[in-house]
Amino acid sequence: MAKISFHGVGIKAISACVPKDVVYNRDLGYLIPQEEIDKVIDNIGIEERRIAPNDVTASDLCFKAAQKLMDDNDIAPESIDVLLFMSQTSDYRIPATSCIMQHRLGLPKTTLCFDISLGCSGYLFALSTAFAYASMDGINRVLLLDGETFSKIVNRRDKVDWPLYGDAGTATLVEKGDFDDATFILNTDGSGEDALKIHAGMRNPITPESCVEREQEDGNIRNDLEVFMDGMDVFNFAISKVPRCVKELLSVTGKTVDDVDYLVFHQANRFMMDFFVKKLKMDRTKVPYCISKYGNTSSTSVPLTVASELCGKLGGENTVVMSGFGAGLSWGAALIPMKNCNVSPVIEY
Repeated sequence: MAKISFHGVGIKAISACVPKDVVYNRDLGYLIPQEEIDKVIDNIGIEERRIAPNDVTASDLCFKAAQKLMDDNDIAPESIDVLLFMSQTSDYRIPATSCIMQHRLGLPKTTLCFDISLGCSGYLFALSTAFAYASMDGINRVLLLDGETFSKIVNRRDKVDWPLYGDAGTATLVEKGDFDDATFILNTDGSGEDALKIHAGMRNPITPESCVEREQEDGNIRNDLEVFMDGMDVFNFAISKVPRCVKELLSVTGKTVDDVDYLVFHQANRFMMDFFVKKLKMDRTKVPYCISKYGNTSSTSVPLTVASELCGKLGGENTVVMSGFGAGLSWGAALIPMKNCNVSPVIEY
Protein backbone atom coordinates (compact mmCIF):
# COMPACT_ATOMS: atom_id res chain seq x y z
CA MET A 1 0.00 0.00 0.00
CA ALA A 2 1.04 3.60 -0.56
CA LYS A 3 0.70 5.49 2.74
CA ILE A 4 1.05 9.26 2.51
CA SER A 5 0.72 11.85 5.26
CA PHE A 6 0.49 15.63 5.08
CA HIS A 7 0.77 18.26 7.81
CA GLY A 8 -0.46 21.84 7.70
CA VAL A 9 -2.66 21.29 4.64
CA GLY A 10 -6.42 20.80 4.56
CA ILE A 11 -9.75 21.24 2.83
CA LYS A 12 -11.09 24.77 3.18
CA ALA A 13 -14.29 24.46 1.14
CA ILE A 14 -16.38 22.05 -0.98
CA SER A 15 -19.20 22.69 -3.43
CA ALA A 16 -21.20 20.66 -5.94
CA CYS A 17 -23.47 21.13 -8.94
CA VAL A 18 -25.90 18.65 -10.50
CA PRO A 19 -28.01 18.86 -13.66
CA LYS A 20 -31.59 19.98 -13.05
CA ASP A 21 -33.04 17.14 -15.18
CA VAL A 22 -34.19 14.18 -13.06
CA VAL A 23 -34.55 10.60 -14.33
CA TYR A 24 -36.53 8.14 -12.17
CA ASN A 25 -35.61 4.48 -12.00
CA ARG A 26 -39.26 3.58 -11.54
CA ASP A 27 -39.66 4.54 -15.24
CA LEU A 28 -37.30 1.81 -16.48
CA GLY A 29 -40.10 -0.51 -17.55
CA TYR A 30 -38.77 -0.44 -21.12
CA LEU A 31 -35.51 -1.98 -19.86
CA ILE A 32 -36.39 -4.06 -16.80
CA PRO A 33 -39.59 -6.09 -16.28
CA GLN A 34 -41.98 -3.94 -14.28
CA GLU A 35 -42.32 -6.54 -11.53
CA GLU A 36 -38.54 -6.43 -10.96
CA ILE A 37 -38.11 -2.64 -10.80
CA ASP A 38 -38.92 -2.32 -7.10
CA LYS A 39 -36.42 -5.09 -6.31
CA VAL A 40 -33.72 -3.36 -8.35
CA ILE A 41 -34.37 -0.02 -6.62
CA ASP A 42 -34.34 -1.66 -3.18
CA ASN A 43 -31.06 -3.48 -3.87
CA ILE A 44 -29.05 -0.63 -5.39
CA GLY A 45 -30.79 2.11 -3.43
CA ILE A 46 -31.16 4.48 -6.40
CA GLU A 47 -34.56 6.06 -6.89
CA GLU A 48 -33.54 8.96 -9.13
CA ARG A 49 -30.53 10.42 -10.91
CA ARG A 50 -29.50 13.71 -12.50
CA ILE A 51 -28.71 13.50 -16.20
CA ALA A 52 -26.92 16.25 -18.12
CA PRO A 53 -28.32 17.48 -21.45
CA ASN A 54 -26.31 16.69 -24.57
CA ASP A 55 -24.68 20.11 -24.59
CA VAL A 56 -23.65 20.10 -20.91
CA THR A 57 -20.34 18.50 -19.98
CA ALA A 58 -18.61 17.56 -16.74
CA SER A 59 -16.54 20.74 -16.99
CA ASP A 60 -19.71 22.86 -17.20
CA LEU A 61 -20.95 21.37 -13.93
CA CYS A 62 -17.51 21.87 -12.34
CA PHE A 63 -17.43 25.47 -13.57
CA LYS A 64 -20.68 26.24 -11.77
CA ALA A 65 -19.47 24.45 -8.64
CA ALA A 66 -16.19 26.39 -8.73
CA GLN A 67 -18.00 29.71 -9.15
CA LYS A 68 -20.20 28.85 -6.17
CA LEU A 69 -17.19 27.92 -4.04
CA MET A 70 -15.26 31.04 -4.96
CA ASP A 71 -18.27 33.33 -4.39
CA ASP A 72 -19.23 31.76 -1.08
CA ASN A 73 -15.67 31.96 0.27
CA ASP A 74 -14.57 35.25 -1.30
CA ILE A 75 -11.76 33.52 -3.21
CA ALA A 76 -9.96 35.77 -5.67
CA PRO A 77 -9.06 33.99 -8.94
CA GLU A 78 -5.48 35.22 -8.74
CA SER A 79 -5.03 33.40 -5.41
CA ILE A 80 -5.30 29.96 -7.06
CA ASP A 81 -1.85 28.47 -7.71
CA VAL A 82 -2.83 25.03 -9.05
CA LEU A 83 -5.94 23.78 -10.87
CA LEU A 84 -6.55 20.03 -11.14
CA PHE A 85 -9.37 18.54 -13.23
CA MET A 86 -10.32 14.96 -12.37
CA SER A 87 -12.60 13.20 -14.86
CA GLN A 88 -13.03 10.27 -17.23
CA THR A 89 -15.43 12.37 -19.33
CA SER A 90 -13.30 15.39 -20.19
CA ASP A 91 -14.29 17.84 -22.92
CA TYR A 92 -11.71 16.67 -25.47
CA ARG A 93 -8.90 14.16 -25.84
CA ILE A 94 -6.69 17.20 -26.57
CA PRO A 95 -6.32 19.78 -25.01
CA ALA A 96 -6.52 19.11 -21.29
CA THR A 97 -9.80 20.38 -19.83
CA SER A 98 -7.94 21.97 -16.89
CA CYS A 99 -6.38 24.47 -19.32
CA ILE A 100 -9.83 25.40 -20.61
CA MET A 101 -11.10 25.80 -17.05
CA GLN A 102 -8.21 28.10 -16.15
CA HIS A 103 -9.38 30.49 -18.83
CA ARG A 104 -13.11 30.15 -18.07
CA LEU A 105 -12.59 30.82 -14.37
CA GLY A 106 -10.31 33.79 -15.00
CA LEU A 107 -7.36 32.27 -13.18
CA PRO A 108 -3.92 33.79 -13.82
CA LYS A 109 -1.71 32.42 -16.58
CA THR A 110 0.79 31.48 -13.89
CA THR A 111 -1.63 28.76 -12.70
CA LEU A 112 -0.30 25.19 -12.92
CA CYS A 113 -2.98 23.07 -14.61
CA PHE A 114 -3.34 19.43 -15.56
CA ASP A 115 -5.93 16.66 -15.88
CA ILE A 116 -6.20 13.42 -13.92
CA SER A 117 -8.16 10.41 -15.15
CA LEU A 118 -9.17 7.56 -12.86
CA GLY A 119 -12.30 5.63 -11.92
CA CYS A 120 -14.59 5.88 -8.92
CA SER A 121 -11.57 6.05 -6.62
CA GLY A 122 -10.35 9.11 -8.48
CA TYR A 123 -11.31 11.80 -5.98
CA LEU A 124 -9.02 10.37 -3.29
CA PHE A 125 -6.08 10.03 -5.67
CA ALA A 126 -6.66 13.55 -7.01
CA LEU A 127 -7.14 14.92 -3.49
CA SER A 128 -3.79 13.44 -2.42
CA THR A 129 -2.23 15.20 -5.43
CA ALA A 130 -3.86 18.47 -4.37
CA PHE A 131 -2.51 18.01 -0.82
CA ALA A 132 0.97 17.26 -2.20
CA TYR A 133 1.05 20.45 -4.26
CA ALA A 134 -0.36 22.55 -1.42
CA SER A 135 2.46 21.23 0.78
CA MET A 136 5.12 22.64 -1.54
CA ASP A 137 6.90 25.95 -1.13
CA GLY A 138 5.40 28.55 -3.43
CA ILE A 139 1.98 26.89 -3.53
CA ASN A 140 -0.74 28.07 -1.16
CA ARG A 141 -4.05 27.18 -2.82
CA VAL A 142 -5.12 24.29 -5.03
CA LEU A 143 -8.53 24.09 -6.70
CA LEU A 144 -9.57 20.51 -7.41
CA LEU A 145 -12.44 20.07 -9.85
CA ASP A 146 -13.97 16.58 -10.08
CA GLY A 147 -16.81 16.02 -12.53
CA GLU A 148 -18.37 13.17 -14.47
CA THR A 149 -21.13 12.83 -17.04
CA PHE A 150 -21.26 9.05 -17.27
CA SER A 151 -24.68 9.29 -18.90
CA LYS A 152 -22.78 10.14 -22.11
CA ILE A 153 -20.80 6.87 -22.08
CA VAL A 154 -23.47 4.44 -20.84
CA ASN A 155 -25.99 2.92 -23.23
CA ARG A 156 -29.58 3.54 -22.15
CA ARG A 157 -30.40 -0.06 -23.05
CA ASP A 158 -27.69 -1.48 -20.79
CA LYS A 159 -29.74 -2.85 -17.90
CA VAL A 160 -26.65 -3.33 -15.70
CA ASP A 161 -25.16 0.17 -16.00
CA TRP A 162 -27.94 2.55 -17.00
CA PRO A 163 -29.90 2.29 -13.71
CA LEU A 164 -26.74 3.21 -11.78
CA TYR A 165 -25.05 6.29 -13.11
CA GLY A 166 -25.79 9.98 -12.64
CA ASP A 167 -23.92 13.18 -13.49
CA ALA A 168 -22.35 15.82 -11.23
CA GLY A 169 -19.53 18.31 -10.86
CA THR A 170 -17.69 19.33 -7.70
CA ALA A 171 -15.05 21.77 -6.50
CA THR A 172 -12.70 21.37 -3.53
CA LEU A 173 -10.37 24.07 -2.22
CA VAL A 174 -7.17 22.78 -0.59
CA GLU A 175 -4.77 25.17 1.10
CA LYS A 176 -2.07 25.62 3.72
CA GLY A 177 -3.24 26.33 7.24
CA ASP A 178 -3.51 25.16 10.83
CA PHE A 179 -4.60 21.61 10.00
CA ASP A 180 -3.77 18.34 11.73
CA ASP A 181 -2.17 15.48 9.82
CA ALA A 182 -4.11 14.00 6.91
CA THR A 183 -3.32 10.43 5.87
CA PHE A 184 -4.04 8.59 2.62
CA ILE A 185 -3.78 4.90 1.78
CA LEU A 186 -3.95 4.26 -1.98
CA ASN A 187 -3.85 0.91 -3.82
CA THR A 188 -3.94 -0.48 -7.35
CA ASP A 189 -4.45 -3.90 -8.94
CA GLY A 190 -4.21 -3.68 -12.72
CA SER A 191 -4.92 -7.40 -13.12
CA GLY A 192 -8.58 -6.40 -12.79
CA GLU A 193 -8.56 -4.10 -15.82
CA ASP A 194 -11.39 -5.96 -17.53
CA ALA A 195 -13.89 -5.57 -14.69
CA LEU A 196 -14.88 -2.06 -15.80
CA LYS A 197 -13.78 -0.89 -19.21
CA ILE A 198 -14.43 0.95 -22.45
CA HIS A 199 -13.03 -1.35 -25.10
CA ALA A 200 -12.26 1.04 -27.96
CA GLY A 201 -9.33 3.45 -27.79
CA MET A 202 -5.64 3.41 -28.62
CA ARG A 203 -5.16 -0.29 -27.90
CA ASN A 204 -8.23 -1.13 -29.98
CA PRO A 205 -8.46 1.69 -32.55
CA ILE A 206 -11.85 3.26 -33.13
CA THR A 207 -13.48 2.27 -36.42
CA PRO A 208 -17.00 2.73 -37.81
CA GLU A 209 -17.70 -0.73 -36.41
CA SER A 210 -16.92 0.55 -32.91
CA CYS A 211 -20.04 2.72 -33.02
CA VAL A 212 -22.43 -0.12 -33.86
CA GLU A 213 -24.70 -1.16 -31.00
CA ARG A 214 -24.72 -4.90 -30.35
CA GLU A 215 -26.45 -7.23 -27.97
CA GLN A 216 -23.88 -8.23 -25.39
CA GLU A 217 -24.02 -10.53 -22.37
CA ASP A 218 -27.46 -11.19 -20.87
CA GLY A 219 -29.17 -9.11 -23.54
CA ASN A 220 -27.46 -5.83 -22.66
CA ILE A 221 -26.99 -3.39 -25.53
CA ARG A 222 -23.87 -1.24 -26.03
CA ASN A 223 -21.20 -0.28 -28.52
CA ASP A 224 -17.43 -0.34 -28.03
CA LEU A 225 -17.35 3.33 -26.99
CA GLU A 226 -19.61 2.71 -24.00
CA VAL A 227 -18.87 1.40 -20.52
CA PHE A 228 -18.90 -2.29 -19.72
CA MET A 229 -18.97 -3.42 -16.09
CA ASP A 230 -18.81 -6.92 -14.69
CA GLY A 231 -20.98 -6.19 -11.69
CA MET A 232 -20.11 -9.36 -9.77
CA ASP A 233 -16.36 -8.86 -10.21
CA VAL A 234 -16.60 -5.26 -8.99
CA PHE A 235 -18.82 -6.31 -6.07
CA ASN A 236 -16.44 -9.05 -4.96
CA PHE A 237 -13.47 -6.73 -5.30
CA ALA A 238 -15.12 -3.99 -3.24
CA ILE A 239 -16.33 -6.13 -0.35
CA SER A 240 -12.90 -7.78 -0.03
CA LYS A 241 -10.80 -4.60 -0.24
CA VAL A 242 -12.73 -1.61 1.09
CA PRO A 243 -13.39 -2.56 4.73
CA ARG A 244 -9.83 -3.85 5.07
CA CYS A 245 -8.43 -0.60 3.64
CA VAL A 246 -10.44 1.51 6.09
CA LYS A 247 -9.27 -0.69 8.98
CA GLU A 248 -5.66 -0.27 7.84
CA LEU A 249 -6.11 3.49 7.72
CA LEU A 250 -7.51 3.60 11.23
CA SER A 251 -4.70 1.35 12.46
CA VAL A 252 -1.84 3.40 11.00
CA THR A 253 -3.38 6.65 12.28
CA GLY A 254 -4.06 5.24 15.75
CA LYS A 255 -7.80 5.87 15.45
CA THR A 256 -10.90 3.80 16.07
CA VAL A 257 -14.34 4.04 14.49
CA ASP A 258 -15.44 5.95 17.59
CA ASP A 259 -12.94 8.71 16.74
CA VAL A 260 -14.50 9.22 13.30
CA ASP A 261 -17.23 11.82 12.99
CA TYR A 262 -18.19 10.90 9.41
CA LEU A 263 -17.28 8.06 7.06
CA VAL A 264 -18.01 8.98 3.43
CA PHE A 265 -18.02 6.11 0.94
CA HIS A 266 -18.11 6.22 -2.83
CA GLN A 267 -21.83 5.81 -3.52
CA ALA A 268 -21.71 2.57 -5.54
CA ASN A 269 -24.89 0.93 -4.32
CA ARG A 270 -26.73 0.82 -1.02
CA PHE A 271 -26.40 -2.92 -0.42
CA MET A 272 -22.62 -2.66 -0.72
CA MET A 273 -22.38 0.35 1.60
CA ASP A 274 -24.64 -1.32 4.16
CA PHE A 275 -22.22 -4.26 4.10
CA PHE A 276 -19.26 -1.93 4.72
CA VAL A 277 -21.02 -0.28 7.68
CA LYS A 278 -21.80 -3.66 9.23
CA LYS A 279 -18.30 -5.03 8.61
CA LEU A 280 -16.67 -1.98 10.22
CA LYS A 281 -19.18 -1.89 13.10
CA MET A 282 -19.73 1.77 12.26
CA ASP A 283 -22.53 3.88 13.72
CA ARG A 284 -24.94 4.18 10.78
CA THR A 285 -25.73 7.81 11.66
CA LYS A 286 -22.10 8.69 10.89
CA VAL A 287 -22.26 7.33 7.33
CA PRO A 288 -24.06 9.74 4.98
CA TYR A 289 -25.80 8.41 1.85
CA CYS A 290 -26.95 10.46 -1.14
CA ILE A 291 -27.21 7.57 -3.59
CA SER A 292 -31.02 7.50 -3.59
CA LYS A 293 -31.29 10.95 -5.20
CA TYR A 294 -28.10 11.17 -7.30
CA GLY A 295 -27.11 7.57 -8.10
CA ASN A 296 -23.51 6.51 -8.69
CA THR A 297 -21.71 9.64 -9.93
CA SER A 298 -18.35 7.87 -10.20
CA SER A 299 -15.42 9.80 -8.69
CA THR A 300 -17.58 12.81 -7.83
CA SER A 301 -19.71 10.84 -5.38
CA VAL A 302 -17.52 11.45 -2.32
CA PRO A 303 -17.45 15.27 -2.53
CA LEU A 304 -21.07 15.29 -3.74
CA THR A 305 -22.09 13.33 -0.64
CA VAL A 306 -20.27 15.84 1.55
CA ALA A 307 -22.04 18.75 -0.16
CA SER A 308 -25.42 17.03 -0.11
CA GLU A 309 -25.43 15.53 3.36
CA LEU A 310 -22.84 17.40 5.45
CA CYS A 311 -23.59 21.01 4.50
CA GLY A 312 -23.58 22.99 7.75
CA LYS A 313 -22.12 20.08 9.74
CA LEU A 314 -18.38 20.60 9.30
CA GLY A 315 -17.93 23.79 11.28
CA GLY A 316 -15.40 23.50 14.07
CA GLU A 317 -13.21 20.38 14.07
CA ASN A 318 -14.28 17.03 12.63
CA THR A 319 -12.51 13.83 11.68
CA VAL A 320 -13.71 12.59 8.29
CA VAL A 321 -12.75 9.33 6.61
CA MET A 322 -13.29 9.05 2.85
CA SER A 323 -13.22 5.83 0.86
CA GLY A 324 -13.30 5.28 -2.92
CA PHE A 325 -12.94 2.25 -5.19
CA GLY A 326 -13.43 1.38 -8.84
CA ALA A 327 -11.94 0.87 -12.30
CA GLY A 328 -8.29 0.07 -12.54
CA LEU A 329 -8.83 -1.68 -10.26
CA SER A 330 -7.97 0.96 -7.69
CA TRP A 331 -9.08 1.78 -4.16
CA GLY A 332 -8.13 3.93 -1.23
CA ALA A 333 -9.10 5.64 1.98
CA ALA A 334 -8.16 8.93 3.59
CA LEU A 335 -8.43 10.37 7.08
CA ILE A 336 -8.98 14.12 6.74
CA PRO A 337 -9.14 16.32 9.84
CA MET A 338 -11.63 19.05 8.91
CA LYS A 339 -11.37 22.48 10.52
CA ASN A 340 -14.09 25.03 9.77
CA CYS A 341 -14.69 23.56 6.31
CA ASN A 342 -17.29 25.61 4.45
CA VAL A 343 -19.61 23.28 2.54
CA SER A 344 -21.92 25.04 0.09
CA PRO A 345 -25.42 23.70 -0.65
CA VAL A 346 -25.70 21.65 -3.85
CA ILE A 347 -26.77 23.81 -6.79
CA GLU A 348 -28.51 22.87 -10.04
CA TYR A 349 -27.60 23.70 -13.63
